[in-house]
Amino acid sequence: MTFNRRQFILGSTTLTMLGSPLFSARASRLNKRNLIVVILRGGLDGLAAVPPKDRLLQKARPDISSKSVIKLTSDFSLHPELKTFHKLWKDNQAAVVHATNIPYTDRSHFEGQDVMETGSTTPYASDTGWLGRGMESAELAGLAVSLPMPLLLRGNIATDNFFPASQEAPKLFNNIVSASLETFDKNSYAYSAIKQLSERPQSMIWDIGSKRDAANLSKIAARQLIREDGPRVAVFDINGFDTHSGQGSEDGELAEHLSEFDSVIKNLKEGLGSEFSNSLIISLTEFGRKVEQNGGSGTEHGYGTAILMAGGLVRKSEVISDWPGLKRKDLFEGQDLNSTIDSRAVYCSAMAACFDVDFDYMRRKAFWGDNLPNLTDKLFKI
Repeated sequence: MTFNRRQFILGSTTLTMLGSPLFSARASRLNKRNLIVVILRGGLDGLAAVPPKDRLLQKARPDISSKSVIKLTSDFSLHPELKTFHKLWKDNQAAVVHATNIPYTDRSHFEGQDVMETGSTTPYASDTGWLGRGMESAELAGLAVSLPMPLLLRGNIATDNFFPASQEAPKLFNNIVSASLETFDKNSYAYSAIKQLSERPQSMIWDIGSKRDAANLSKIAARQLIREDGPRVAVFDINGFDTHSGQGSEDGELAEHLSEFDSVIKNLKEGLGSEFSNSLIISLTEFGRKVEQNGGSGTEHGYGTAILMAGGLVRKSEVISDWPGLKRKDLFEGQDLNSTIDSRAVYCSAMAACFDVDFDYMRRKAFWGDNLPNLTDKLFKI
Protein backbone atom coordinates (compact mmCIF):
# COMPACT_ATOMS: atom_id res chain seq x y z
CA MET A 1 0.00 0.00 0.00
CA THR A 2 1.25 3.51 -0.83
CA PHE A 3 0.36 6.74 0.92
CA ASN A 4 0.16 10.21 -0.56
CA ARG A 5 1.25 13.30 1.36
CA ARG A 6 -2.16 14.17 2.81
CA GLN A 7 -2.74 10.61 4.01
CA PHE A 8 0.61 10.71 5.75
CA ILE A 9 -0.26 13.96 7.51
CA LEU A 10 -3.94 13.33 8.33
CA GLY A 11 -4.10 9.67 9.43
CA SER A 12 -5.95 8.76 12.63
CA THR A 13 -5.31 9.23 16.32
CA THR A 14 -3.18 6.56 17.98
CA LEU A 15 -2.08 5.76 21.52
CA THR A 16 1.03 3.99 22.82
CA MET A 17 1.76 3.18 26.47
CA LEU A 18 4.96 1.84 27.98
CA GLY A 19 6.96 1.48 31.20
CA SER A 20 4.91 -0.75 33.50
CA PRO A 21 6.61 -1.66 36.81
CA LEU A 22 5.74 -5.26 35.94
CA PHE A 23 8.44 -5.09 33.29
CA SER A 24 10.93 -2.75 34.99
CA ALA A 25 12.58 -3.37 38.34
CA ARG A 26 13.57 0.30 38.69
CA ALA A 27 10.03 1.50 37.96
CA SER A 28 8.73 -0.68 40.78
CA ARG A 29 10.98 1.18 43.22
CA LEU A 30 10.08 4.71 42.13
CA ASN A 31 7.17 6.91 43.05
CA LYS A 32 4.99 6.69 39.95
CA ARG A 33 5.11 9.79 37.76
CA ASN A 34 3.28 9.70 34.45
CA LEU A 35 4.74 11.36 31.35
CA ILE A 36 2.19 11.85 28.56
CA VAL A 37 3.45 13.15 25.21
CA VAL A 38 0.85 14.38 22.74
CA ILE A 39 2.21 14.61 19.19
CA LEU A 40 0.40 17.33 17.23
CA ARG A 41 1.41 16.11 13.80
CA GLY A 42 1.46 18.51 10.87
CA GLY A 43 3.01 21.60 12.45
CA LEU A 44 1.17 23.38 15.28
CA ASP A 45 0.56 27.09 14.70
CA GLY A 46 1.89 28.33 18.02
CA LEU A 47 0.95 31.89 17.09
CA ALA A 48 -2.71 30.85 16.91
CA ALA A 49 -2.70 28.50 19.91
CA VAL A 50 -0.98 31.05 22.17
CA PRO A 51 -1.12 34.38 20.31
CA PRO A 52 1.03 37.30 21.47
CA LYS A 53 -0.55 40.69 22.01
CA ASP A 54 0.93 42.30 18.91
CA ARG A 55 -0.82 44.37 16.24
CA LEU A 56 1.65 43.00 13.67
CA LEU A 57 0.05 39.56 14.05
CA GLN A 58 -3.43 40.95 13.46
CA LYS A 59 -2.17 42.79 10.38
CA ALA A 60 -0.48 39.66 8.99
CA ARG A 61 -3.58 37.53 9.64
CA PRO A 62 -6.71 39.62 8.99
CA ASP A 63 -8.91 36.56 8.31
CA ILE A 64 -7.62 33.96 10.76
CA SER A 65 -6.87 35.92 13.95
CA SER A 66 -9.26 34.95 16.73
CA LYS A 67 -11.18 37.85 18.26
CA SER A 68 -12.33 35.93 21.35
CA VAL A 69 -9.03 34.78 22.80
CA ILE A 70 -8.62 33.98 26.49
CA LYS A 71 -6.17 36.24 28.32
CA LEU A 72 -3.24 34.45 30.00
CA THR A 73 -0.80 37.28 30.74
CA SER A 74 -0.38 40.89 29.71
CA ASP A 75 1.55 39.65 26.66
CA PHE A 76 -0.09 36.37 25.64
CA SER A 77 -3.56 34.89 25.17
CA LEU A 78 -4.99 31.42 24.51
CA HIS A 79 -7.11 30.03 21.68
CA PRO A 80 -10.77 29.81 22.85
CA GLU A 81 -10.96 26.04 22.18
CA LEU A 82 -8.36 25.33 24.86
CA LYS A 83 -10.94 25.57 27.65
CA THR A 84 -9.63 22.79 29.89
CA PHE A 85 -6.08 24.06 29.46
CA HIS A 86 -7.27 27.47 30.70
CA LYS A 87 -8.98 25.94 33.76
CA LEU A 88 -5.72 24.21 34.63
CA TRP A 89 -3.85 27.46 34.02
CA LYS A 90 -5.99 29.12 36.70
CA ASP A 91 -5.04 26.28 39.06
CA ASN A 92 -1.30 26.62 38.37
CA GLN A 93 -1.32 23.35 36.46
CA ALA A 94 -0.59 24.52 32.92
CA ALA A 95 2.25 26.40 31.23
CA VAL A 96 3.59 27.31 27.80
CA VAL A 97 7.08 27.40 26.32
CA HIS A 98 6.90 29.77 23.35
CA ALA A 99 9.18 30.58 20.40
CA THR A 100 10.69 27.10 20.58
CA ASN A 101 11.54 24.21 18.27
CA ILE A 102 14.22 21.65 17.54
CA PRO A 103 16.87 23.52 15.50
CA TYR A 104 15.62 22.23 12.16
CA THR A 105 14.65 24.87 9.57
CA ASP A 106 13.91 23.19 6.22
CA ARG A 107 10.13 22.91 6.77
CA SER A 108 9.70 19.39 5.36
CA HIS A 109 7.05 17.27 7.10
CA PHE A 110 8.94 14.03 6.59
CA GLU A 111 12.25 15.45 7.82
CA GLY A 112 10.61 17.55 10.55
CA GLN A 113 8.71 14.61 11.97
CA ASP A 114 11.84 12.51 11.93
CA VAL A 115 13.88 15.04 13.93
CA MET A 116 11.08 15.77 16.39
CA GLU A 117 10.95 12.07 17.27
CA THR A 118 14.65 11.21 17.14
CA GLY A 119 15.87 14.42 18.78
CA SER A 120 18.59 14.77 16.16
CA THR A 121 19.13 18.05 14.34
CA THR A 122 19.88 16.14 11.14
CA PRO A 123 17.06 14.18 9.44
CA TYR A 124 17.42 10.40 9.30
CA ALA A 125 20.60 10.42 11.38
CA SER A 126 19.14 8.11 14.04
CA ASP A 127 16.83 5.12 14.09
CA THR A 128 15.90 5.57 17.75
CA GLY A 129 13.73 8.16 19.51
CA TRP A 130 14.63 10.55 22.31
CA LEU A 131 11.89 9.17 24.56
CA GLY A 132 12.94 5.58 23.91
CA ARG A 133 16.57 6.40 24.70
CA GLY A 134 15.49 8.36 27.76
CA MET A 135 13.45 5.48 29.11
CA GLU A 136 16.29 3.04 28.51
CA SER A 137 18.75 5.30 30.33
CA ALA A 138 16.34 5.46 33.27
CA GLU A 139 15.86 1.67 33.12
CA LEU A 140 12.14 2.07 32.46
CA ALA A 141 11.78 0.40 29.07
CA GLY A 142 9.39 -2.51 28.85
CA LEU A 143 6.15 -3.65 27.29
CA ALA A 144 4.68 -1.21 24.78
CA VAL A 145 0.99 -1.21 24.02
CA SER A 146 1.07 -0.33 20.34
CA LEU A 147 1.37 -1.56 16.78
CA PRO A 148 3.67 -0.47 15.29
CA MET A 149 6.14 1.01 17.76
CA PRO A 150 6.44 4.80 17.20
CA LEU A 151 9.91 6.07 16.30
CA LEU A 152 9.74 8.37 19.33
CA LEU A 153 9.71 5.34 21.65
CA ARG A 154 12.22 3.15 19.88
CA GLY A 155 15.38 2.55 21.85
CA ASN A 156 18.65 0.75 21.28
CA ILE A 157 17.21 -2.39 22.88
CA ALA A 158 14.28 -4.10 21.19
CA THR A 159 11.10 -3.48 23.16
CA ASP A 160 8.23 -5.93 23.22
CA ASN A 161 4.97 -4.48 21.94
CA PHE A 162 1.48 -5.64 21.04
CA PHE A 163 -1.86 -4.26 19.89
CA PRO A 164 -4.85 -5.04 22.15
CA ALA A 165 -7.88 -6.09 20.14
CA SER A 166 -10.92 -7.09 22.18
CA GLN A 167 -12.02 -8.73 25.40
CA GLU A 168 -11.92 -12.10 23.62
CA ALA A 169 -8.20 -11.58 23.03
CA PRO A 170 -6.82 -12.85 26.39
CA LYS A 171 -8.29 -16.37 26.04
CA LEU A 172 -7.29 -16.71 22.39
CA PHE A 173 -3.90 -15.17 23.08
CA ASN A 174 -3.11 -17.52 25.98
CA ASN A 175 -4.11 -20.58 23.94
CA ILE A 176 -1.82 -19.59 21.07
CA VAL A 177 1.10 -18.76 23.38
CA SER A 178 0.77 -22.00 25.35
CA ALA A 179 0.78 -24.03 22.15
CA SER A 180 3.77 -22.11 20.79
CA LEU A 181 5.90 -22.58 23.90
CA GLU A 182 5.81 -26.36 23.55
CA THR A 183 7.42 -26.22 20.11
CA PHE A 184 10.67 -24.50 21.15
CA ASP A 185 13.70 -25.51 23.17
CA LYS A 186 13.66 -23.88 26.61
CA ASN A 187 17.17 -22.53 26.06
CA SER A 188 16.35 -20.85 22.74
CA TYR A 189 15.78 -17.15 22.12
CA ALA A 190 12.40 -17.96 20.60
CA TYR A 191 11.29 -19.65 23.82
CA SER A 192 12.42 -16.66 25.89
CA ALA A 193 10.54 -14.23 23.65
CA ILE A 194 7.31 -16.21 23.72
CA LYS A 195 7.68 -16.70 27.46
CA GLN A 196 7.78 -12.92 27.84
CA LEU A 197 4.54 -12.65 25.87
CA SER A 198 2.89 -15.22 28.14
CA GLU A 199 3.67 -13.12 31.20
CA ARG A 200 1.67 -10.11 30.05
CA PRO A 201 -1.08 -9.35 32.56
CA GLN A 202 -4.60 -9.65 31.21
CA SER A 203 -5.28 -6.20 32.67
CA MET A 204 -3.16 -4.79 29.86
CA ILE A 205 -5.37 -6.31 27.18
CA TRP A 206 -8.40 -4.07 26.89
CA ASP A 207 -11.19 -3.46 24.48
CA ILE A 208 -10.63 -0.34 22.40
CA GLY A 209 -13.81 -0.91 20.43
CA SER A 210 -14.61 0.90 17.23
CA LYS A 211 -13.98 4.43 18.50
CA ARG A 212 -10.30 5.23 18.12
CA ASP A 213 -10.59 9.00 18.46
CA ALA A 214 -8.56 11.06 20.89
CA ALA A 215 -11.39 11.38 23.42
CA ASN A 216 -11.94 7.62 23.70
CA LEU A 217 -8.25 6.76 23.72
CA SER A 218 -7.56 9.30 26.46
CA LYS A 219 -10.17 7.64 28.69
CA ILE A 220 -8.50 4.29 28.10
CA ALA A 221 -5.09 5.81 28.84
CA ALA A 222 -6.30 7.27 32.13
CA ARG A 223 -7.62 3.88 33.28
CA GLN A 224 -4.24 2.28 32.59
CA LEU A 225 -2.01 5.10 33.86
CA ILE A 226 -3.80 5.25 37.20
CA ARG A 227 -2.94 1.62 37.97
CA GLU A 228 0.03 0.98 40.25
CA ASP A 229 1.13 -1.78 37.87
CA GLY A 230 0.18 0.21 34.78
CA PRO A 231 2.38 2.08 32.31
CA ARG A 232 4.01 5.38 33.23
CA VAL A 233 4.49 6.74 29.71
CA ALA A 234 1.76 7.40 27.15
CA VAL A 235 2.15 8.83 23.65
CA PHE A 236 -0.82 10.19 21.72
CA ASP A 237 -0.44 10.91 18.04
CA ILE A 238 -3.03 13.42 16.75
CA ASN A 239 -2.95 14.34 13.10
CA GLY A 240 -4.36 17.25 11.13
CA PHE A 241 -2.35 20.32 12.19
CA ASP A 242 -1.11 20.96 8.65
CA THR A 243 -3.47 23.92 8.19
CA HIS A 244 -2.66 25.16 4.69
CA SER A 245 -6.26 26.23 4.05
CA GLY A 246 -9.41 26.85 6.04
CA GLN A 247 -7.39 27.25 9.24
CA GLY A 248 -10.09 29.47 10.71
CA SER A 249 -10.05 31.54 13.86
CA GLU A 250 -12.63 30.72 16.58
CA ASP A 251 -13.78 27.84 14.38
CA GLY A 252 -12.33 26.00 11.42
CA GLU A 253 -9.76 23.23 11.01
CA LEU A 254 -7.32 24.40 13.66
CA ALA A 255 -10.05 25.01 16.24
CA GLU A 256 -11.36 21.48 15.67
CA HIS A 257 -7.98 19.89 16.32
CA LEU A 258 -7.16 22.12 19.29
CA SER A 259 -10.49 21.02 20.77
CA GLU A 260 -9.42 17.41 20.22
CA PHE A 261 -6.16 18.09 22.06
CA ASP A 262 -8.08 19.81 24.85
CA SER A 263 -10.38 16.79 25.18
CA VAL A 264 -7.35 14.58 25.78
CA ILE A 265 -6.30 16.85 28.64
CA LYS A 266 -9.86 16.94 30.01
CA ASN A 267 -10.30 13.17 30.01
CA LEU A 268 -6.88 12.58 31.54
CA LYS A 269 -7.59 15.15 34.26
CA GLU A 270 -10.91 13.48 35.10
CA GLY A 271 -9.71 9.90 34.71
CA LEU A 272 -6.48 10.20 36.64
CA GLY A 273 -8.11 11.81 39.67
CA SER A 274 -5.54 12.39 42.41
CA GLU A 275 -2.82 10.88 40.18
CA PHE A 276 -3.09 13.95 37.94
CA SER A 277 -0.87 15.66 40.52
CA ASN A 278 1.85 13.14 39.61
CA SER A 279 1.44 13.54 35.86
CA LEU A 280 2.80 15.73 33.08
CA ILE A 281 1.17 16.23 29.68
CA ILE A 282 3.42 17.84 27.08
CA SER A 283 2.89 18.58 23.38
CA LEU A 284 5.30 17.80 20.54
CA THR A 285 5.17 19.03 16.93
CA GLU A 286 7.60 19.23 14.01
CA PHE A 287 7.55 23.01 13.41
CA GLY A 288 5.35 26.10 13.48
CA ARG A 289 3.67 28.13 10.75
CA LYS A 290 4.55 31.31 8.88
CA VAL A 291 3.43 34.60 10.41
CA GLU A 292 1.42 35.76 7.38
CA GLN A 293 -1.71 33.96 6.26
CA ASN A 294 -1.75 32.58 2.73
CA GLY A 295 -4.31 32.99 -0.05
CA GLY A 296 -6.33 30.02 1.19
CA SER A 297 -6.91 31.51 4.66
CA GLY A 298 -4.33 29.13 6.06
CA THR A 299 -0.63 29.18 6.92
CA GLU A 300 2.45 27.63 5.38
CA HIS A 301 5.21 25.70 7.17
CA GLY A 302 7.32 27.83 9.49
CA TYR A 303 9.88 27.48 12.28
CA GLY A 304 9.13 28.61 15.84
CA THR A 305 6.10 27.18 17.65
CA ALA A 306 4.83 26.60 21.20
CA ILE A 307 4.91 23.69 23.65
CA LEU A 308 1.82 23.31 25.83
CA MET A 309 2.21 21.57 29.19
CA ALA A 310 -0.36 20.54 31.79
CA GLY A 311 -0.53 18.46 34.95
CA GLY A 312 0.39 18.53 38.60
CA LEU A 313 4.11 18.36 37.81
CA VAL A 314 4.05 21.79 36.12
CA ARG A 315 5.82 24.21 38.49
CA LYS A 316 3.42 27.10 37.95
CA SER A 317 1.32 28.74 35.27
CA GLU A 318 3.49 30.95 33.08
CA VAL A 319 4.59 31.56 29.51
CA ILE A 320 8.32 30.85 29.33
CA SER A 321 9.90 32.57 26.35
CA ASP A 322 12.83 34.60 25.16
CA TRP A 323 10.38 36.37 22.87
CA PRO A 324 12.03 37.37 19.57
CA GLY A 325 9.29 39.70 18.32
CA LEU A 326 7.33 39.79 15.06
CA LYS A 327 9.01 42.63 13.22
CA ARG A 328 10.32 41.42 9.89
CA LYS A 329 13.93 41.91 10.96
CA ASP A 330 13.29 39.60 13.95
CA LEU A 331 11.65 36.80 11.97
CA PHE A 332 13.48 33.74 10.75
CA GLU A 333 14.24 34.38 7.07
CA GLY A 334 11.89 37.36 7.31
CA GLN A 335 8.77 35.14 7.51
CA ASP A 336 8.67 32.80 10.52
CA LEU A 337 8.50 33.21 14.28
CA ASN A 338 12.06 32.55 15.36
CA SER A 339 12.99 29.81 17.80
CA THR A 340 15.00 31.03 20.77
CA ILE A 341 14.67 27.93 22.99
CA ASP A 342 15.80 24.49 21.85
CA SER A 343 12.75 22.36 22.58
CA ARG A 344 14.97 19.36 23.30
CA ALA A 345 15.96 21.09 26.54
CA VAL A 346 12.28 21.07 27.56
CA TYR A 347 11.85 17.38 26.75
CA CYS A 348 15.12 16.41 28.41
CA SER A 349 14.06 18.31 31.54
CA ALA A 350 10.64 16.63 31.46
CA MET A 351 12.22 13.17 31.37
CA ALA A 352 14.67 14.07 34.14
CA ALA A 353 11.77 15.19 36.35
CA CYS A 354 9.38 12.31 35.55
CA PHE A 355 11.98 9.54 35.54
CA ASP A 356 13.88 10.85 38.58
CA VAL A 357 17.30 11.04 36.94
CA ASP A 358 20.00 13.69 36.72
CA PHE A 359 19.52 16.14 33.84
CA ASP A 360 23.12 15.93 32.60
CA TYR A 361 22.95 12.14 32.61
CA MET A 362 19.72 12.26 30.61
CA ARG A 363 21.23 14.82 28.23
CA ARG A 364 24.18 12.52 27.51
CA LYS A 365 22.07 9.41 27.06
CA ALA A 366 19.04 10.78 25.21
CA PHE A 367 20.53 13.72 23.29
CA TRP A 368 24.16 12.68 22.70
CA GLY A 369 25.48 15.30 25.15
CA ASP A 370 24.28 18.25 23.03
CA ASN A 371 24.58 21.65 24.71
CA LEU A 372 21.10 21.98 26.24
CA PRO A 373 20.25 24.16 29.25
CA ASN A 374 18.79 22.48 32.32
CA LEU A 375 15.21 23.76 32.67
CA THR A 376 14.07 21.13 35.17
CA ASP A 377 13.80 23.41 38.21
CA LYS A 378 12.33 26.24 36.13
CA LEU A 379 9.56 24.17 34.56
CA PHE A 380 8.68 21.27 36.84
CA LYS A 381 8.08 20.18 40.42
CA ILE A 382 10.78 17.72 41.44
